[in-house]
Amino acid sequence: MDFATLFSILLVGAGAIILADRTVYAPRRRKFAGAAGREPLVVEYARAFFPVALLVLLIRSFIVEPFRIPSASMMPGLVDGDFIFVSKFSYGLKLPVLNATLASTGTPERGDVIVFRLPSDPSVNYIKRLIGLPGDHVAVRDNRITINGRMMAMQADGIYSGGYGFSGAPLARERIGANEHLIMLARRREATDFDAVVPEGRYFFMGDNRNDSEDSRFAAVGFVPDKNLVGRAAIVWMNWRFPGWPQWRRIGTIIR
Repeated sequence: MDFATLFSILLVGAGAIILADRTVYAPRRRKFAGAAGREPLVVEYARAFFPVALLVLLIRSFIVEPFRIPSASMMPGLVDGDFIFVSKFSYGLKLPVLNATLASTGTPERGDVIVFRLPSDPSVNYIKRLIGLPGDHVAVRDNRITINGRMMAMQADGIYSGGYGFSGAPLARERIGANEHLIMLARRREATDFDAVVPEGRYFFMGDNRNDSEDSRFAAVGFVPDKNLVGRAAIVWMNWRFPGWPQWRRIGTIIR
């Protein structure tokens, strides 16, 4: 059970307790005990919890949601242990739990870093870079991306030396649409090629750590439906990889 579902259940439960007390039990207390009749403890807790739960649920559902980077698939930009904020209003306001869109506030663009629910298991969140929009013909060969017959610009940009088991991996600067970003070409395994047209209503994602990322090139992820998009990754607000010490210099890193 995810956070939104749990808090929704608790919110409905607290609201039901407050409503039942107001309409049924409070009048009975006033009738038999007068003004001295005290609210049951469960009602006091429900009244205190309800506004807090409502505020937290609104913020997480419509404004920002925290997310922890769980792997190295988005290196070098994002590393294992980064805690980020995800903008929930970038692509539309959605009802929690039901994920029904209330209003459209924008559309995903190539190059956006997006958190999405894994199509095969919606309880699992992934974070990748959006490469292909619905209808795009995407081809990947030797880590070079071609979209609708146009090869995306990429040039070498040094060697990674930041640790995490990837020191010595080649870096490259890649441009997807209007977005320029660093990618890593780790040699842990061979490059995975791909060639297909993105179906309508779905998106094609890749990790920036191109040779160490389970993404839309693989059947375990595949094309991602629009309804599975959670939001656009915005900023790093903390970094802490256990065991170890926080990397304070990463706080405030804007995700591009």
